[in-house]
Amino acid sequence: MTSSHGRGLLHLAAAVDPRPAHDADTPVELARLAERGALDFVTLDAGFAGSGSDAFDDGFAGSGSDAFDDGFAGSGPDAFDDGFAGSGPNVPRSAQDTPDALAVLARAAPVTSRIGLVPTVAAGPVDPCRVPAGIATLDRLSHGRAGWQWRPAGGSAGTSPEYPAVPARQGPPPRPRERREEGPPQGHPVRVVDATDPHGRRIAGRHADVALVSVGSLAQAATVRAELRDAVRESGREAGSLRVLAALTVDLGDGECAAESGWGTFRFGHDRDLGEAGRGARPLYRGGPVDLAELIAAWHDTGVVDGFHLTPAEPRRDLERLVNGTVALLQHRGRFRTFYPGSTLREHLGLSRPTTRHVMTGGAS
Repeated sequence: MTSSHGRGLLHLAAAVDPRPAHDADTPVELARLAERGALDFVTLDAGFAGSGSDAFDDGFAGSGSDAFDDGFAGSGPDAFDDGFAGSGPNVPRSAQDTPDALAVLARAAPVTSRIGLVPTVAAGPVDPCRVPAGIATLDRLSHGRAGWQWRPAGGSAGTSPEYPAVPARQGPPPRPRERREEGPPQGHPVRVVDATDPHGRRIAGRHADVALVSVGSLAQAATVRAELRDAVRESGREAGSLRVLAALTVDLGDGECAAESGWGTFRFGHDRDLGEAGRGARPLYRGGPVDLAELIAAWHDTGVVDGFHLTPAEPRRDLERLVNGTVALLQHRGRFRTFYPGSTLREHLGLSRPTTRHVMTGGAS
């Protein structure tokens, strides 16, 4: 399925980071709202940090310590201790009282059916392999809708020399003559990398399925896109294996009357730069849902981005206006889908499924 305007499909994602940070219910509600708009995926930041095995209790139907048994090597209630930044005995009590991003999105898995679930996870110093194992479990529980944005403990996304691998096997070894797919439901969960800085772009070129870029102009976006395309090619990957989303904070509180002259028009899309949210922060759009739809369409038409990852300035208010206003208008104009044609996050993004490993067809092990 392709856009009627000559470009590839438009992809939209949104952050569901709550305020206050300890509110574990709001991200689940916002994920359901985003699914009503047929967004590709939602993200929840690692700053929404948690503690140990208790963070996962009541996270799923069939919750508690047994919910993860047989999910990966090293299952059980201790499998998540020290597995994430914000967990384990050396973490301050205030951090341990805050729910974990992975656990919260796991709560969203059984109450959503199509939208992708992408936590930003940070590995702890004891055993960073537990993080990929937890993502593999989320992928299984959501039937192939998981992704993840990797952040090394104490660092920012995109600073790790390598992107950790999700375990290929999620259960006990198969018996001889048993045919069984061993990999996660979608081959492997979708990898998201902040590719704003040059090092992040190199990581994205080698490992990412989705690159998030904070860019303030079309010219900057075109430069970053070209660098990412080169990084993908130098890594021996297929062209078109990476989706590039512009990262943008959106403040829709005051509607169209808050927008500067020219925002949302054709001239803005090609001649105007985005405002900055602050030093080191994402660019900021402040205006109404209609002008935002015009902005998104104008940038997508140039081909420098495949879509946008939008962070609501006020989570509930702005996501509601985004879904009911901006997305609804794009759908009405035939610029964005009105339903999910597939069931996995890879299908939403138009990404091919990696080859599944460890499929047995017979004989001795």
